[in-house]
Amino acid sequence: MSKQIQAIRGMNDCLPQDSALWQYVETTLRDTAASYGYSEIRFPIVEMTELFKRSIGEVTDIVEKEMYTFTDRNGDSLTLRPEGTACCVRAGNEHGLLYNQEQRLWYTGPMFRHERPQKGRYRQFHQFGLEAFGIATPDIDAEVIILTARIWQKLGLTPYVKLELNSLGSNEARAAYRDKLVAYLEQHKDLLDEDSLRRLYSNPLRVLDSKNPALAEVLAKAPQLAEHLDAESAAHFASLQQRLTAAGIEFVINPRLVRGLDYYNKTVFEWVTTELGAQGTVCAGGRYDGLVEQLGGKATPAVGFAMGLERLILLLQSLNLAPDLPAQADIYLLAMGETAELAAISVAERLRSELPAKRVILHCGGGNLKKQFKKADKSGAAIALILGEEELARQEITVKWLREEKPQQTLKLSELAQQLA
Repeated sequence: MSKQIQAIRGMNDCLPQDSALWQYVETTLRDTAASYGYSEIRFPIVEMTELFKRSIGEVTDIVEKEMYTFTDRNGDSLTLRPEGTACCVRAGNEHGLLYNQEQRLWYTGPMFRHERPQKGRYRQFHQFGLEAFGIATPDIDAEVIILTARIWQKLGLTPYVKLELNSLGSNEARAAYRDKLVAYLEQHKDLLDEDSLRRLYSNPLRVLDSKNPALAEVLAKAPQLAEHLDAESAAHFASLQQRLTAAGIEFVINPRLVRGLDYYNKTVFEWVTTELGAQGTVCAGGRYDGLVEQLGGKATPAVGFAMGLERLILLLQSLNLAPDLPAQADIYLLAMGETAELAAISVAERLRSELPAKRVILHCGGGNLKKQFKKADKSGAAIALILGEEELARQEITVKWLREEKPQQTLKLSELAQQLA
């Protein structure tokens, strides 16, 4: 026997018993975004490698270690997308959607990072992202956060997630703060771990985000970014907090919540949970007014977020919040006899036309009535329709209720759809 081929480690199948929950979550996200006036944008899975080097930065872990990059037959360096924001900006720039315009966009799909697979973190993972372009005021920051709060409400997750906020200020204010932070960390170099030492000069703000408990005391005494905000950023942040409070959104200020990339500014936020162990962030976002220009467009204010769908589904499952989802079918049509089997094809097609919301399975594969009923029951259908030669001769069909204590009945074929509607 030849060796069985298996999926690549960290790239998982979504099986039929799981796909209904995925569809439920995806529909909730799409419908919520649409209710706020956001439109879907789709872009390729593969992009030029330079897009991510310029946006994410060459000294980040993603670009240095995690990207799936290859050279194609033309000699171009291509990369499977590790995130969606850069792709969205590239598409917006390329098609003239961004400059001097307002755009509210959302997207979803697979992303790829070569990380060590663990629960809630995979090499192929799926994200839902949302981006708003062309609005510089804090009301759009608030809207994006309020939209996420509505998602949690719809999914029943509100009691289990907490909003953390911070402000990164302007590029100039952050550069001045960066110098103070580096000077402070240099005084405690002997206590820094390998990752922090590597980031000390290339990406020092990421040191604040370290999860190493041994650094907790050092980082707790580090200079606070909030103390070095410029006046305009401080006012923006205060206004955002007022709007969230007015909307009834609870939050905490986390001074260690940062982004390591230069194009981020002002608002950063995360929704976190304690229900998933180490993988506690279920949604992360913020303002990135510098990215559009960094990728070749005209300066454009922007804010957005991304959330991992695998982590969201894990959270729903761990809290037993996954809803009772529809069975495979609503109606299962059985036929006995060759003439009835031929007629059943037309009956099933007529039902699908006249009852488009109903899922109709026509039994295939033959077998006696007992075997057919077993399959009808396994499908989860609420109704079994039995068409035999005698019923067909009378232009009738038998209706049997599989999930309710109702008497079996016989209906005219011409009235079937109307009676089942």
